[in-house]
Amino acid sequence: MALYYDQAIYQLNPSIDISPATQWFDANGWKIFDFQQQTWEAYLSSKSGLVNAPTGSGKTYSLIIPVLLEALQKNEHKGLQLIWITPIRALAKEICISSERAIAALGLDWRVEIRSGDTTTTQRKKQWSHPPQILITTPESIHVMLATKDNQPFFKGLKAVVVDEWHELVGSKRGVQTELLLARFKFLFPALRVWGISATIGNMEEAIDVLHGAKSSEAICIKANIQKKIEVTSVIPLSVEKYPWAGHLGIRMLHQVLPIIHQYKSTLIFTNTRAQCEIWYQQLLEADMELAGQIAMHHGSISKDLREWVEDALYDGRLKAVVCTSSLDLGVDFRPVEAIVQIGSPKGVARFIQRAGRSGHQPGADSHIYFVPTHSLELIEAAALRTSIENQELEERIPYLRSFDVLIQYLMTLAVAEGFRPEQVF
Repeated sequence: MALYYDQAIYQLNPSIDISPATQWFDANGWKIFDFQQQTWEAYLSSKSGLVNAPTGSGKTYSLIIPVLLEALQKNEHKGLQLIWITPIRALAKEICISSERAIAALGLDWRVEIRSGDTTTTQRKKQWSHPPQILITTPESIHVMLATKDNQPFFKGLKAVVVDEWHELVGSKRGVQTELLLARFKFLFPALRVWGISATIGNMEEAIDVLHGAKSSEAICIKANIQKKIEVTSVIPLSVEKYPWAGHLGIRMLHQVLPIIHQYKSTLIFTNTRAQCEIWYQQLLEADMELAGQIAMHHGSISKDLREWVEDALYDGRLKAVVCTSSLDLGVDFRPVEAIVQIGSPKGVARFIQRAGRSGHQPGADSHIYFVPTHSLELIEAAALRTSIENQELEERIPYLRSFDVLIQYLMTLAVAEGFRPEQVF
């Protein structure tokens, strides 16, 4: 079981001066939250752990800042220092922007780069020969890098690994991939610090155990004492008696969604499938031609250039609405977004809260989410979601056990690179 910060506070002894960060926060009129400073102190005391805080509360700076402060004082600037693992590509860009902002403010000559499926071969070669100090990447990309011969010089200066949105990874085979790559890095670098970032899930202790493995008893869990207000509104069909009892895409509710779009500066409309996303996008345009040029679509099958254009336009406040899938679920800071529309069941309380947090994505702001049922029975689900949020009842994310297919893939990764010794891998 992990230690919580109030239990571990007397064991911490940060020797690094944090005043450069506090001065930067003061200059911007920002408040340093308790959980942020606690994380800085724990990291600078060479601790590993997990940060548990709601969306839009400044979790990224809770871990970027201490890495930079340590480098500033110890004058460590060469080679890869930090790997930041993220589950989705859209989140990587936001972390990159936040990191570069902090680097510039603290006067460090550091590079931040992204490696994902969108990274070109030329960019990958440049990264390999001249590593950035901070690499933002995905579990799959790290495994590809581990499969490259003579990879240890690339990772040799590694000080820390941060796993973002751990609650999303832990209940999947991508979570198993992450466990394996962390095991490899911990073997290569015994002093490595590993930190997770997570929203609340029903089995937080188990999630910490999975992240830190044999050293979970030494990990520190830092919980933010911040309650984010979520305003949930159910959009009721004008005629419930004639509304279908199952199936359907919710298009009958389109004319009740249009006023919501026009009420706010910017709105994200979440659907559950790419086909549903494309249908809603086309139907909204046909129903209201004034939205032409002000509405866009975002999902994983869209080209990288178009996805990035949509993300930039959202960030700059140039779009009235974006119809999307889970590609915009996590972490992305689109502050112009004032409301969320969920079309149909979100398939979970935690996902519903995660999507709600895409609106009001800044400390102190409220989140507004509208639930649009695709059939009558989902009105009951809307009531259940509201009750669960009020009672803070979230489902558990059950870790995968005995994922031998992922293990075999990992062993092949090591074998094609430099080989492995069975007893060490075991």
